[in-house]
Amino acid sequence: MAEHTAPTLTDAERADIARANASGRRPVVFVHGLWLLSSSWDRWRTVFEDAGFTTIAPGWPDDPESIEDARANPDAFASKMVQEVTDHYLEAIAELAVRPAVIGHSFGGLIAQKIAGDGASVATVAIDPAPFQGVLSVPFSSLKSSAPVVSHLSSLKHGVTLSFEQFQYGWANALDDDEARALYDEFHVAAAGNPIFQVVSANLNPFSETKLDTKNPGRGPLLLIGGEADHTVPVKPTEQAYTIQAKNPGVTEFVVLPDRGHSLTIDHGWPEVAQTALEFIVRAGALPVTSA
Repeated sequence: MAEHTAPTLTDAERADIARANASGRRPVVFVHGLWLLSSSWDRWRTVFEDAGFTTIAPGWPDDPESIEDARANPDAFASKMVQEVTDHYLEAIAELAVRPAVIGHSFGGLIAQKIAGDGASVATVAIDPAPFQGVLSVPFSSLKSSAPVVSHLSSLKHGVTLSFEQFQYGWANALDDDEARALYDEFHVAAAGNPIFQVVSANLNPFSETKLDTKNPGRGPLLLIGGEADHTVPVKPTEQAYTIQAKNPGVTEFVVLPDRGHSLTIDHGWPEVAQTALEFIVRAGALPVTSA
């Protein structure tokens, strides 16, 4: 477990953890990625709580509390780093009374795998996860999707907001225009650029924060979910991540969902993705009610 020099959890996050502990149920920890807030998991949390789990969804350090606040202050997202965010979630997990399952999307999927590699989750689901060090595939669509960040060094110091056209290409390419616009208006916020630079340089930097422990026998069961039509994290990098992760003694599974883009956790098809994750976690033995 990572050591922390100073607490980073907000009062709201601590209250959520206290509620989870008081329930006596297995927690599911949701980890969001870039260009979203933790509120993007609200519908998922209802599904998992209806199934008997308790849930928490911490934000990234210094995340604004609302979409409105986030859009008013895009630089609130600036300068965040992968390990800093991972440590924030590990701090939350350390305060849980029961070892949780962890679900992450995009960069949250990378962070979820880092948490698993640290032995802190009982089962893990990584959805369209950002590549970790050692994943070499870089499809053209990934490069195009990351261009709004990596083509501007100012992204290292400022929050980056996607235009609707950029969002439509990277996130909503499998949706019609009306749904793409509705998702952009409801969910999209600025994001830190640093994590994308960290992924781009990962295989040139032996100390990259995108490195994770795929061999830890305490990693636990892991499901990787890929969206067949995803432009931001195409299937190939996720397939390579599976090939590496499958060498772990724990159960490792890989599912590709047809005709789904990077928006798969928030668009009209999100219930299918949530159900896929829920069924895996239960099948992996991470039951909602436990005395462990």
